[in-house]
Amino acid sequence: MTDQYPDIVGRFAPSPTGPLHLGSLVAAVGSYLLAKRAGGRWLLRMEDLDTPRLVPGMADDILRTLAGLGLDWDGEVLWQSRRGAAYQAALERLVADGWCYPCGCSRAEIARAGSAPHDGDGELVYPGSCRDGLPAGRPARAYRVRVGIEPVCFTDLLVGPTCYDLATLCGDFVVKRADGLFAYQLAVVVDDAAQGVNQVVRGADLLSSTPRQIYLQRLLGLPTPCYAHLPLVTGPGGGKLSKRDNAVSLAAGCDLGRSGPGLLLAALAFLGQCPDPALAGASPQDILAWATAHFDPAAIPCHDGLLAGNH
Repeated sequence: MTDQYPDIVGRFAPSPTGPLHLGSLVAAVGSYLLAKRAGGRWLLRMEDLDTPRLVPGMADDILRTLAGLGLDWDGEVLWQSRRGAAYQAALERLVADGWCYPCGCSRAEIARAGSAPHDGDGELVYPGSCRDGLPAGRPARAYRVRVGIEPVCFTDLLVGPTCYDLATLCGDFVVKRADGLFAYQLAVVVDDAAQGVNQVVRGADLLSSTPRQIYLQRLLGLPTPCYAHLPLVTGPGGGKLSKRDNAVSLAAGCDLGRSGPGLLLAALAFLGQCPDPALAGASPQDILAWATAHFDPAAIPCHDGLLAGNH
């Protein structure tokens, strides 16, 4: 793997809908090291837009947990809940340019549409019912972006060359929800540009979000970062981790003074690194300093799996 940018700006963007878990720890460590190994900056963004799902106190717990693990971020934390004006400006530009339109369809109506299949992840593909205008008497519920017919292609730093056809992946997708909240896809694009992020490192479960974000970047005239999607930490049955059952946060009773070093070493091993055995009794700061100096991105595995001790 080669670094495309001379000055790397990476980020970690947790959602305070629950405590940090083993999967989010791997994403944090991976994004931190891929930025720091290049002498870059590592920013922290709190993605607290989805207010109905927020858990009180989780944002502060995430910050304290990261600090307790030695994962110190650069600059101020950016809070999405305070960025509504920037998202609205982006939405208005998309509308003015003819790329965005109001939609009156409910999820149930889309699900009932015979031409609204599910993609491989079970996501409903929008059939375009309101693409040419709202039906008479139908109020607008959400705003959607028109997708093009050309595939969106990019080279992931870990996955390699990747192409998606947005028309079959999702169809015209939501950028402002029926409840008035801005959608993740729009917010993350606006924020990455505003923060100067040029390296996005996250879990492979977000790989299919990347073409939507690149598409929005092109429509808004924003730069496209390099992307790297890390393998996912799975549960014993191979399924997605539960935040409740795999929490590594202070709120969940995790004693970072005792378990923190072991968690970091396990995350490094999961990412294909070979931590020096002498680090077994080291502090989180010393472990991260060693990892920054020795991190080998080429050793990151391509497959999901269990984290050592996650049984």
